Amino acid sequence: MHTSTTSTGDLTPWTAEDLKAATGGVWFGTIPQGEFKRILTDSRDAEAGDVFLALKGERFDAHQFLHQVQEQQCQVAIVEQVNERLDMAQLIVPDTRLALGALGTYRRRQYPNLKVIALTGSSGKTTTKEMLGAILSRLAPTLITRGNLNNDLGVPMMLLELCPQHEYAVMELGASHQGEIDYTSALVQPHVAGILNIGTAHLGEFGGREGICKAKSEIYQHVNGTAIVPAHDDFTGQIKNIAPQPQLSFGTGGDVYATQIQLYAQSAEFTLHTPHGQADVQLPFAGQHNVENALAATAFAIAIGINLSDIVAGLAQAKGAKGRLNFIQHQQYLFIDDTYNANPTSMRAAADVLTQQQGIKVMVVGDIGELGDDAVAEHQQLGQDLNTKQLDAVVAVGKYACAMAEGHDKIHAFSTQAEALPYLTNLIEKHQPQTMSFLFKGSRYTHMETLMADVMEKL
Repeated sequence: MHTSTTSTGDLTPWTAEDLKAATGGVWFGTIPQGEFKRILTDSRDAEAGDVFLALKGERFDAHQFLHQVQEQQCQVAIVEQVNERLDMAQLIVPDTRLALGALGTYRRRQYPNLKVIALTGSSGKTTTKEMLGAILSRLAPTLITRGNLNNDLGVPMMLLELCPQHEYAVMELGASHQGEIDYTSALVQPHVAGILNIGTAHLGEFGGREGICKAKSEIYQHVNGTAIVPAHDDFTGQIKNIAPQPQLSFGTGGDVYATQIQLYAQSAEFTLHTPHGQADVQLPFAGQHNVENALAATAFAIAIGINLSDIVAGLAQAKGAKGRLNFIQHQQYLFIDDTYNANPTSMRAAADVLTQQQGIKVMVVGDIGELGDDAVAEHQQLGQDLNTKQLDAVVAVGKYACAMAEGHDKIHAFSTQAEALPYLTNLIEKHQPQTMSFLFKGSRYTHMETLMADVMEKL
């Protein structure tokens, strides 16, 4: 299987001329000779043959680590302010953050034959990206966004990893403010671009779902081919009006849709319908929401010319990202690790997956972040919805746990993981020797995987 590579031996080297041409910077002192293997922003990893780019933010300034990277034998830096005391070549630019974007653009333009997909959405981005990666990397080397490198710094960092052998790139674009996706999609120059859905993630930053729709729709401003649109979303009308032609839609009522859907505890089966025919799909992912993600992945793949048989084979081989509905069997207990992140939509989808499992069903949830003024109301609504699901208990942990539990005897609220742990261990003792299924989920900052590990250690 071909996958993204970060081996420095495969990377196209940089010269001083390349760096200057890409950034428009000015060399201070001696212009370095030879070739440089990679550009990086983490001073801890800098070594001989690297170029260190000194980023500057509101709360940090990597210029203070220039001395350290020189001690690590790194001889070249891209800076906003020169440090004349150092014996290293320094390329001066007005803004290192924009210089990083310019370097990503420069590298992207060196591969005009690369086929690029860009995707965004409030939920499902990572899983859809992994499904696409499984489809495309069967066929040829594919660059796939790693982890959460989907913002104005992460996207150009991923572009710097492009190699001559890459034939495809799947780029996930996230938004924390208006204009960010416009910026990153301009760097990526996608042939196919699309939105998966408009949910309630990042409500606080955008002042409501209309704002989220506007921000996500920026992805269509730089598409050089097909626009992918959701056929069954509250904002489908707005998205279709904004997106350019040609368009390809997915979901109920769309160009790509599913029938005969069978949902199982850890997988799904369905008949996939596309403009190029239909096929039966065996999907190694649980939940209706992952059928939707597979439909989206299919639409993107079709739009860059992938055959239906290759799509079906790729979906069958796809694997979830770490912390995305990973099933871990431990004695008679099933632990579902869905701790990578959370928003209200994905919380409900995860609960539906848990209801499909065996035995006593316990959902352990942390706070959802980035909901702004709607945080309390969103958690209250989530509590109401979870209380109606076929679950035996919901354990809520964090600042908004009480809001979720309000008036619901099935939901138990705790301020901290340390307080929740004894309750969970008592619950397990109480139900022994019965089969139990646990699902852990919360926003990234809540680190719900820590509580899951603590519970498993007690068994």
